[in-house]
Amino acid sequence: MAPTTGSADSTHRELRNEVRKFLAAEISTGTFIPQCDSWMAGFDPAFSARVGERGWLGMVVPTAYGGHGRSPLERLVVAEEMLAHGAPVAAHWIADRQTAPNLLKFGTEEQKERYLPGIASGTTFFAIGMSEPDAGSDLASVRTKAVEDGDSWRLTGTKVWTTGAHLAHAMIVLARTDTDESGRHGGLSQFVVDLPNPNIEIRPIRSIDGAAHFNEVIFHDAKIPRSALLGTRADGWVQVMSELAFERSGPERYLSTMPLLRAWAERLRAQGATPEQRVALGMLTSRAWTLRRMSLIVATELAAGRSPDVMAAMVKDLGSTFEGDLVDVVRRSSDVAARLHTEDPFAELLAHSLLHTPAFTLRGGTNEILRSIIGRGMGLR
Repeated sequence: MAPTTGSADSTHRELRNEVRKFLAAEISTGTFIPQCDSWMAGFDPAFSARVGERGWLGMVVPTAYGGHGRSPLERLVVAEEMLAHGAPVAAHWIADRQTAPNLLKFGTEEQKERYLPGIASGTTFFAIGMSEPDAGSDLASVRTKAVEDGDSWRLTGTKVWTTGAHLAHAMIVLARTDTDESGRHGGLSQFVVDLPNPNIEIRPIRSIDGAAHFNEVIFHDAKIPRSALLGTRADGWVQVMSELAFERSGPERYLSTMPLLRAWAERLRAQGATPEQRVALGMLTSRAWTLRRMSLIVATELAAGRSPDVMAAMVKDLGSTFEGDLVDVVRRSSDVAARLHTEDPFAELLAHSLLHTPAFTLRGGTNEILRSIIGRGMGLR
């Protein structure tokens, strides 16, 4: 049930088959056990390095910066297969998904040369410093400040829900640098901040399953070089909206739970399915294909240099709702009780999916915020 491009392009077919063979071999040797939400929870630096060695990271990055100069659709093929197989891609996911294109679009030559080769090799990991305790999805309310100090900047404030910050080599931080005279969206800038830093405190936030993928990051007047500024000062809002288009529209917005759907389909195939289960499986599959088509449209727009913010918000809103529905439908339609630490892989997969479900409609922007973006974009408010 892993999605296919349906394209006559033999390059895409060959690449997809190559990735599938690689993942099948990794699973058969016990390198990883397929899991849902693997792009958030599956942190495995060794796996990321192996993916990088095969040229499947930094695919759209020019060869001059250690990348491979391939197309966004080829990158999408790899991303789809990794997610559909529940591969442990969390270490490199953020860097490859949005940091690389952000640096390519707004970074200085020095920043590109410093960070892009490591992203392409799967050895440099990034975190995102956007949400704050009193801002959340409302990024216009960001309070973290960056103040000039000679040839440096001083960062003060707190970020929250920062995935993988305790393991990242750097993070892109959104901070207020100027008086907000042009409205709530003015005066913001982005910075590339290296980690660790003696004046940056990283505190784990444990989720309901006991894991600590999220963090609170506190900047105690942290000193960073002037060269850390990403893009143009006070243009942070425009830049972050461009970055969020990559974050919100990717295949992880509807494929995070695909390993559960695949496992359920295999279970039904082996044990026999009732008419009701067949209908439920068909409905979920058709919704996944619709979301995939929307995601492809956004990928095409991004590849053309456009900023499809509204469509990306739609994909995130509909995708996160779909993923929650998928877990709920499988739970209600299955005769298996979700359990952790059990010998039944399906029961454990279902249990992990249930525990991750509350985050689906929060990360990358709450559904309420996304619908506000969609409404404004369509001229409805």
